[in-house]
Amino acid sequence: MQIIYPDYENCLTNLTNSILKYFDITPYHKTLKELDKVLEENNYDNVVLLIYDGMGSNILNRNLAGKSFLRKNKLTDIKAVFPPTTTASTTTLLSGLNPIEHGWLGWDLYFKWLDETVTMFLNTIKDTDILVSEENIAHKYFPYKSIIDLINEKYKAYKIVPFDENPYSDLEDLNNRIINLCKEKGKKFIYAYCDEPDHTTHSEGTDSNITIKLYEELDRSTKELCNNLKNTNTLVIVTADHGHINSIPITLSDYKDVFNLLKHDISIEGRACAFFIKDGKKHEFEQLFNKYFKKDFLLYSKEEVIKNKLFGIGKENKYFKESIGDYLAVAISNKYFIYNGNSDKLVSMHAGLTIDEMLVPLIINKKES
Repeated sequence: MQIIYPDYENCLTNLTNSILKYFDITPYHKTLKELDKVLEENNYDNVVLLIYDGMGSNILNRNLAGKSFLRKNKLTDIKAVFPPTTTASTTTLLSGLNPIEHGWLGWDLYFKWLDETVTMFLNTIKDTDILVSEENIAHKYFPYKSIIDLINEKYKAYKIVPFDENPYSDLEDLNNRIINLCKEKGKKFIYAYCDEPDHTTHSEGTDSNITIKLYEELDRSTKELCNNLKNTNTLVIVTADHGHINSIPITLSDYKDVFNLLKHDISIEGRACAFFIKDGKKHEFEQLFNKYFKKDFLLYSKEEVIKNKLFGIGKENKYFKESIGDYLAVAISNKYFIYNGNSDKLVSMHAGLTIDEMLVPLIINKKES
């Protein structure tokens, strides 16, 4: 399988920083030159960032014809941040920061002071429905300033999502909300997030008939949205937070010699997996890991993770080092780790370094001349 490494000068971080620059806010990082050029061509009243969760470039190319709206309007491909997963990528898109800075590294993060592995978006103990706390501890300990708040200090900015307060109900509702906002006066930014095709791909796989039909529906919906925005001075940017790969689980509890070396549950992601090792057992862990899993994963020590800047550049989040474990195993094949029989098994996964996961499209629908 072809693997590609993150590029923090040509990724989702840079996309968001181009948007910040357009709204007269000093970027945190380098901007995306291709997008800067488009933004400079017209003085857009509305900039819409539409994110389709899990719509990686390779799967888009496989599941839609070349004449489809999304493929015809693709400007280029860029890279996700590492790991290519919703928690890390959407937080980057909403903050303009790299994962090393904002600290939202993956779906599950180990909190040392709690001695618990927490599902970040749900505020629950990993693989359970048990709330960690009445307050959202991820937001408390990993705060960041949203680009929505930053832009609102100078212009207008809105977030449209299928959860939280006032969620939209379906694609039609999502489109209508975008259209109505674009008809209002004033320069504005609209962040619109759709949890598909990720939700369906996890359960049906990347290339099933159900997934292909969903891609066709997303293509039709996007075309309809852009057609309805023709009479407004709007730039629509479509991208994804990550791609997907059909995957096979490895249950760690089946490998008793490895399992017995672990201090506690694994964290971050099944394909970007943090291991915390018992004292004095690191050498033994390395030997056993390479014996069983070398063909499917790259094994990085904590020091190697930091040296290789896998999670990006910038000011290191104060909890970063304790979040990444003693070792990080990164998938380069179709395998992923689960801790034991209580963990979810999914048909398709993401967060590894394959091109299907790391490459995302930059799709642009410009104002017509």
